[in-house]
Amino acid sequence: MSRSRTPLFALLAAAGLFATALPAAAAQQPGHDAQHHVLLISVDGMHQSDLAWYTAAHPQSALAQLVGHGTQYAHASTPVPSDSFPGLVAQITGGNPATTGVYYDATYNHGLLPAGTTNCAGAKPGAVVDYTEDLDHDQTALDAGQGVGNLPSGVLKMTGNPRTLIDPAKLPVDPKTCAPVYPHQYLRVNTVFEVARQAGLRTAWSDKHPAYELLNGPSGTGVQDLFTPEINSQVPGAPAGSDWTTDNAATQRYDGYKARAVLNEIDGYDHSGTTKVGTPAVFGLNFQSVSTAQKLPVSGGQAGGYLPGGAPGPVVRSALDFVDHQVGAFSAELKRRHLDQDTTIVLSAKHGQSPIDPAALTRIDDGALLDGLNAAWRATHPGAPALVAQSTDDDAMLLWLTDRSPAATTFAKNYLLAQSGTGNGVTGAPKPFVHSGLTTVHAGADAARYFGARPGDDRVPDLVGLTSPGVVFTGGQSKIAEHGGASADDRSVPLVVSGTGRGRTIGAAVETTQIAPTILQLLQLDPRSLAAVRTEGTRVLPGLDRR
Repeated sequence: MSRSRTPLFALLAAAGLFATALPAAAAQQPGHDAQHHVLLISVDGMHQSDLAWYTAAHPQSALAQLVGHGTQYAHASTPVPSDSFPGLVAQITGGNPATTGVYYDATYNHGLLPAGTTNCAGAKPGAVVDYTEDLDHDQTALDAGQGVGNLPSGVLKMTGNPRTLIDPAKLPVDPKTCAPVYPHQYLRVNTVFEVARQAGLRTAWSDKHPAYELLNGPSGTGVQDLFTPEINSQVPGAPAGSDWTTDNAATQRYDGYKARAVLNEIDGYDHSGTTKVGTPAVFGLNFQSVSTAQKLPVSGGQAGGYLPGGAPGPVVRSALDFVDHQVGAFSAELKRRHLDQDTTIVLSAKHGQSPIDPAALTRIDDGALLDGLNAAWRATHPGAPALVAQSTDDDAMLLWLTDRSPAATTFAKNYLLAQSGTGNGVTGAPKPFVHSGLTTVHAGADAARYFGARPGDDRVPDLVGLTSPGVVFTGGQSKIAEHGGASADDRSVPLVVSGTGRGRTIGAAVETTQIAPTILQLLQLDPRSLAAVRTEGTRVLPGLDRR
């Protein structure tokens, strides 16, 4: 999961200089026309190769038009780990996990207290930080239990303040205040939404869990209209246990609700389309359809994932067509409302998906590996608790340990590198693996250095295992791809800024962290209003022309 960093960032990260101050956002940037609106679209799972394939195959498509009238960055990379939370946080803060404090949506913090703690005096710190669908008051409902009524009109009337949909008893607890820590309070740095609001501009966003109230930033007020229908809830009328990701047609239907919200916002309403509030200056959404199409072995009787050679299979093609249709609808509505000339569309992805080549897939049961690690630790340390406090394993292995000593982290590393076994490939046939499916393991202080974090930081993983190409940690055969790692398939995502380059493609390497300062510059706000931009020296994307 390594990434290039400037010496300055490495020094700042090691020193723990992660500022959270929110300075005035007033400075206009010379040489750039103001864009009154920025629409940010994240097509989760989409690779740069997917965009290149689709626009070549569909030269008249909305995506091709976006590329043809903008600046395309052909070598854009996400942060590591390449997962949804750090991926989107990068785009709206300008920072990597060591700066933002957000490594994943399910992590561990050695300085917080477990959820449900009410008597904090003398309580032992160390807590799972689970900012997933598990926080919802009602995980079975698309509205997380708000009771808004039938679909689709009901869900569009969800609250714009998802914090109220979160059960505080499921949140980790701050030992200093003995109060629950909401996602937005966990973020160490401010967001573009906060900077825009400080400048008197309107903000909105649509995403997949109420836990995305994280985007409000430390102030808690960054996104005025935050629409978060729960993607992992039960699909009405479907068999029990069927959430919106288990069938790609359902995922497209789900994404359609968020797209409708954006169309309402383009028209100057809130996400429900009922209250006139004005078109936001910064707004957008994420699409999940491509991501689930890449993961599902089969959906609707058709093959998910990719064909041999890397071309999208039928379900992925359908998902790309769906996204293209929605992008076209946004563009058409902006034009109809005479907003197309002062709205910039930024298209990217929180993460990619691995592997693209189906033959590379090796599915490994990480549960068996971790059970073995804990058993081996207890055998040599009688009476000790399980060594693994939290594991987050998709196509990388992130472990937080109950014992952070060099002896314990080295033990875990050596154990994992010594394990071999048999997983299964894309057809389900047995497939051997060695070294727990890992090529490199960073443990203890080396894991902190890998991320550029301060040694001993309460949030940084104690062990990071980088997988062999195609390895996915899963106990079954329900998925053929995953994300969250450091491979090119995970990190190589599209990045297009519309209306800025008339079809220009820039081949220089850029990072999705650069989206955040670019958004502020387009709005004639100071990019250095973002704490992460100041800490890491994150630059505005290069080569953007006036419209």
